[in-house]
Amino acid sequence: MKQILVATDFSKSAANAFAYALAMAKVLNMDVAAIHAIHPTEGINNSTYNAIFIESYYENKRNALEHWAAQIREEQKLTEIKISTSCDVGFLRAVISEYTKKNAVELLVMGITGATGITGIVGSNASMVVSKMRIPTLIVPIESSFPSQPIITLATDYETRLSQNDILALNEMLKASGTQKMQVLYVAERSDEQHIQTGENSIRALLPETQIEFNYIKDNSAPNGIMDFIEQNHTDILCLVKHHHNIIYRLFTTSTVNKVLNRSVKAILVLHE
Repeated sequence: MKQILVATDFSKSAANAFAYALAMAKVLNMDVAAIHAIHPTEGINNSTYNAIFIESYYENKRNALEHWAAQIREEQKLTEIKISTSCDVGFLRAVISEYTKKNAVELLVMGITGATGITGIVGSNASMVVSKMRIPTLIVPIESSFPSQPIITLATDYETRLSQNDILALNEMLKASGTQKMQVLYVAERSDEQHIQTGENSIRALLPETQIEFNYIKDNSAPNGIMDFIEQNHTDILCLVKHHHNIIYRLFTTSTVNKVLNRSVKAILVLHE
């Protein structure tokens, strides 16, 4: 069975992300797994006593994770969703990477506190995962819940190409929307008709079953244009293709966009080339 993997540090934002994943899993008929990384030095100090009983500390952590996941599932009244937990010693990136090698993970979900946007996750574990790993990652702010029919917008400059894993993740999101509809927002510093036509054809070819509405920023300033679009056109899940040098990635490092996203966007799906 395909899985949605939720990274947790037992915080309120992680609990909200797990609840979000459970609601999504019900629609997509997936399992949900909670993963926690125990820092290599956690639970250990210079005391010989602590060193001897460290395995007991790890076992308590694993039990706590199982209880945490089961409690949230019960609170959400989604007990029909199959859940599992994984709690290993190591740095978060390595723990997640090792897990995804052995399990059919379609999507990684991580919670953040406060506003959405790349700015809102800088310095966090979510920022590290987005920067260093190539797994489709859904960033969920603490105030967000999974809508019954999420409206999805893909912001693109048509310069990047999605990986096969990311196409699968995007298709799952579209399936979860219940409509197989998607808004595409073309964001670019130049307007080239041939480039635009090629880009549109490429997206249609990748998502042949999807009804796509293409939109174009008319403002001379890309940040202002995308802010206007988001304010005027509701978006629940904003999809971005991560590439450090493209305009999309640069756009979402601005604090002004962050303020708009906090009001209008419920989650960000980060895809990769």
